[in-house]
Amino acid sequence: MNLVVQGPKIEARALKEITGLTGAGGVKRLGSTAVRLIGAGQHPELASYCDAHELDYAFVPEDGSLANYRLFVTDMDSTLINIECIDEIADMQGLKAEVAAITEAAMRGELDFRESLTRRVALLEGLPEEALGRVFRERLQLNPGARALLAGLKQAGIVTVLVSGGFTYFTERLQKQLGFDYAVANELEIRGGKLTGKVKGDVIDGEAKRHTLQLVRKHHGFAPATVIAAGDGANDLPMLSAAGVGIAYHAKPVVREHATYALNHSGLDGILNLFA
Repeated sequence: MNLVVQGPKIEARALKEITGLTGAGGVKRLGSTAVRLIGAGQHPELASYCDAHELDYAFVPEDGSLANYRLFVTDMDSTLINIECIDEIADMQGLKAEVAAITEAAMRGELDFRESLTRRVALLEGLPEEALGRVFRERLQLNPGARALLAGLKQAGIVTVLVSGGFTYFTERLQKQLGFDYAVANELEIRGGKLTGKVKGDVIDGEAKRHTLQLVRKHHGFAPATVIAAGDGANDLPMLSAAGVGIAYHAKPVVREHATYALNHSGLDGILNLFA
C-alpha cells in the first residue's frame, strides 16, 4: 500500500517525520499540497500526528488510478458547497437557530431525515420565493477545490451526479455552473410566489440517494466497484456504502467511521489526489 498525505500545507519536517514513522521507501509529489509515500506501513501514532498538523492521510492501493472509476456521486450542502441551504433560507424568517439545530441533529443521525425535513420546511411557510435567490447569490459558495475536482473528473470521462436532500432551486443552478450530468433534490412547493411549507413529490432522503446512485450506475452498466461517492452527513451513509469508495468530506464522526477515506482538512480536489 501507498500513503497519500495532504493538507493546506505540508511542512518539510512533518513529511520527514511521517516518512520515518511509516518506513516509506520513497516520496512522490502530487502537487504543492499532497504527496504519495511509497511502501508506507501503519503506525499507531500516525493518526494523532496528522491530526495535530492538520493533515489528511489515506492508505491507497498501488494501482488505485482514477481510470478505474466510472461514476462520481456527491451530496450538496456542506459537501459541494459551504452552507446548509435550508438554514440560510430560514434565516430570512429569523428562524436560523431553530432550523439549524434540527439540521445538525439530522446530520449526526439523531433524527429521521424525512421527519426533520418536514419540520424544517414547514417553518418556511409564507417566505417569498425571492429568498431562495438571495441565498444563492449572497451566501452560497463552492467549497475549496470543487471546480478543480469536477474538471478532473470530466477529464477522466467520469459521469457525475449531484444528489441532495436540499432543493432543486440550488442543484439545478449548480448543475449548469459545474456541468454535472445529473442532479436530483427535493422540490419546494411554491404558490403565488411564496413557499407553502411543503415539499412536492417524494422526499430525497438517504435511501433515495442510494437509489439514485444505483439507478444511474445500472443505467450506464457500471460495476459497483467503479463508483466514488462523497458526503458529510448521516443521510449520506446509504449511498457511501453502495459505492466502491465512500469519501467523508469534513464530515460528522458517524460518517468518518464508515467511509473508505476521510478528508478533514483538504479541499475537494483532495479526492483527485487519492487516485493520482
